[in-house]
Amino acid sequence: MNEGERVARPKRADARRNEKTLLDAAAAVFVRSGVEAPIRDIAAEAGVGTATIYRHFPTRADLIVAVYRHQVEFLAEEGPTLLETSETPYAALARWIDLFVDFVVTKQGLAAVLQSDDPCFDPLHSYFLDRLVPVCSRLLDAAAAEGEIRSGQDAYELMRGVGGLCAGAGGNSRYDARRLVALLVAGLRRVDEGVRK
Repeated sequence: MNEGERVARPKRADARRNEKTLLDAAAAVFVRSGVEAPIRDIAAEAGVGTATIYRHFPTRADLIVAVYRHQVEFLAEEGPTLLETSETPYAALARWIDLFVDFVVTKQGLAAVLQSDDPCFDPLHSYFLDRLVPVCSRLLDAAAAEGEIRSGQDAYELMRGVGGLCAGAGGNSRYDARRLVALLVAGLRRVDEGVRK
């Protein structure tokens, strides 16, 4: 088997699960301690040795990119799932935005690194927009089609608004970004002369 064939072969299910565990652990540690947190903290969170982290992600940049992509993919896949399983499209939208807030909080910790001169981070913003704006648009369109929200909402604008509200915290314990985002999402609701609530 040549090297090209080895790269093209999909990962086994257990390898994917192990990688997911590592990425979830890294994201949790990044939220608590920043992206410069010691690798041993991530390993402890994941219940593995540091060598396992380095075997999967040889550099910190590799790990940061993988965490970012992992979270974007989770959000991209969760949108359609929520539409199928939620009571209403608006409930799916509200839950997805809540998950997006979790992502943005993690991303705030990555922000300084993502704005660095390292070229490996350059494609991430486009990747984020390409994957998530259509998902948010689909959720907004579904809720509008049911008459739950005002039609004509722009997904990119909403996502930027959520990001701005999350960035506003700046470490202030009296600032509750999640509550403010919930108010923003509630403001999308369509109220027809007091009938619809």
